[in-house]
Amino acid sequence: MTDRVTNYLKKHSEALIKDVGYATACEVTGKSKATLGRYYSDASEHVNRFMPIDTAVQLEAVASYPHVTSAMAELNGISLSHDKPTQGPRSVGGVNSHVVELSQRFALLMAEYHQAIQDAKISNNEAKRLLHETVELQKVLVEIKLHLEAET
Repeated sequence: MTDRVTNYLKKHSEALIKDVGYATACEVTGKSKATLGRYYSDASEHVNRFMPIDTAVQLEAVASYPHVTSAMAELNGISLSHDKPTQGPRSVGGVNSHVVELSQRFALLMAEYHQAIQDAKISNNEAKRLLHETVELQKVLVEIKLHLEAET
């Protein structure tokens, strides 16, 4: 497995755990905070340690988005449909309001990117902020897709 793929999976494992929250993640999986942290650690002793599939399934059942499943699908060129409704609609007003939210999120992503490349190098913290905005943008796209599928 390449370093790029390893890092990608670990970042999405981290996003999943943080989406759920450590306390809930520990409760749902029966694993310690330290064990969960090892699944996304980039330390050399943990580079080959990944979240077990059953753990990912347990966490994604309570998460707002299937971070790990989505990452694995993307790495294999597969498109997913996320049918699980989140805690009710993210906003009211249908597709139009989601398109407005999409443009706002995209503007935030571009602002973060512009700020990040000012010094011609994207730092670790800047990359995390960009990843966060990308995930939020992806969530809005899923909401638009769900609305459109419901109308057809």
